[in-house]
Amino acid sequence: MVYNISNFINENLLFPYYLIINQSFFPYGLRKKKMSFENLNLIKPLHKALLEEGYTNPTPIQEKAIPFILEKKDILGCAQTGTGKTAAFAVPILQLLFNSKSESKQNNAIKTLILTPTRELAIQISESFSSYGKYTDLRNIVIFGGVPQKRQTDQLKLGTDILVATPGRLLDLMNQHYINLNHIKIFVLDEADRMLDMGFIHDVNKIISKLPSKRQSLFFSATMPSEIVKLANTILSNPVKIEITPESPTVKAIKQGVYFVSKPDKKALLVHILKNESINSALVFTRTKHGADLVARFLNSSKIHAEAIHGNKSQNARQRALNNFKTKRTRVLVATDIAARGIDVDELSHVINYEIPNISETYVHRIGRTGRAGLSGTALSFCDPEERTYLKDINKLILTSIPVIENHPFQMKKMDNNAAQLENMSLPSASSNPEMKHSLLPAEANKKRWQGKNKFKGKNFKYKRNKTRAN
Repeated sequence: MVYNISNFINENLLFPYYLIINQSFFPYGLRKKKMSFENLNLIKPLHKALLEEGYTNPTPIQEKAIPFILEKKDILGCAQTGTGKTAAFAVPILQLLFNSKSESKQNNAIKTLILTPTRELAIQISESFSSYGKYTDLRNIVIFGGVPQKRQTDQLKLGTDILVATPGRLLDLMNQHYINLNHIKIFVLDEADRMLDMGFIHDVNKIISKLPSKRQSLFFSATMPSEIVKLANTILSNPVKIEITPESPTVKAIKQGVYFVSKPDKKALLVHILKNESINSALVFTRTKHGADLVARFLNSSKIHAEAIHGNKSQNARQRALNNFKTKRTRVLVATDIAARGIDVDELSHVINYEIPNISETYVHRIGRTGRAGLSGTALSFCDPEERTYLKDINKLILTSIPVIENHPFQMKKMDNNAAQLENMSLPSASSNPEMKHSLLPAEANKKRWQGKNKFKGKNFKYKRNKTRAN
């Protein structure tokens, strides 16, 4: 599919959005009646706070999860970023704690633990609890590494109802006897797949071993690899399973496009796009920390104000850059994938994949930073020849080919661009089209030649594709 740049800007690209509950399929756009938060039997303090935050209708995961959590059931939730997952667990937790506060004998004890992989996400979750629970008198504290612990330990001494934490700092403070988890009633493990990616699973298991066996557990993950399923089975008891769009996760409000461009021209293309003043804010993704710094420096030298955010930055520097981006003092934020978890920016207009991710699901997380809360958004990707395999995998995951944007100043040579388009499309096989028998793709032709040269190895010799990819 090839789009002219003017067509791309003017057209809305809509994709199907499905809700899957206990393996039953309901098209989200075809539901008979939109539910409101009034139908969820929320207490007045919560309902008032949600209205002030502009929440009127729950998202699919909120609509399905909130009633079950209020019934004190365990939840196994599979939901992509941008689906309203934080409110799905924060709102019912606040209601349960508010209703039981008068009954609790341990008023200063931690009653709810939310475990999350990154500092930014922990801060965001804490802010959400503060916003939704501002009329409940429930306290929440957030703790994370990368900063001195004194301020956090001083807060912990005063007591809290809800603790939001990253694994490393939580274990550290538990070992120093600042934190006791004996009175936990509700445990939330958020972004479980990212915990696995970041090597936190061992720490998570240590923390879980310190929790009371009698508790309510809520488990959320964007994907469900076998390791995550095994972990869920050790945590949950007879859970309600809620799954949101795992097979076709592309957010329907997001316009998508891909530029085929050579690697050396990516910087110039990025500057060319960002010179357009109609782009109010842009989150630019790179694969590496070093790459994020390089792109930010290049943009600043081109008089486009940008800041970088990644794991090697101090927590204060990361928070300052994020706050500047949220308040529009910085127009462009360049980030790695891990640092971007928890970046929730109102009215983010553009996500730009400066480098296409080598894991298809990561693409969905990235573009989900725009098009949130019912707003539109744009996701642009730069694809060099080495990244075509990654793009192909992404197209398979989202069940459509991302439109190719042509007529830009940094198009690859005609031959390279045509090859890129061919790789991006689903082509019929040569056997189904007689005219294609003598016009195989380069990879197919090379494979045949290579096999021909190795006939001497015997009948049992088989061609094996090398699946190794550079990270």
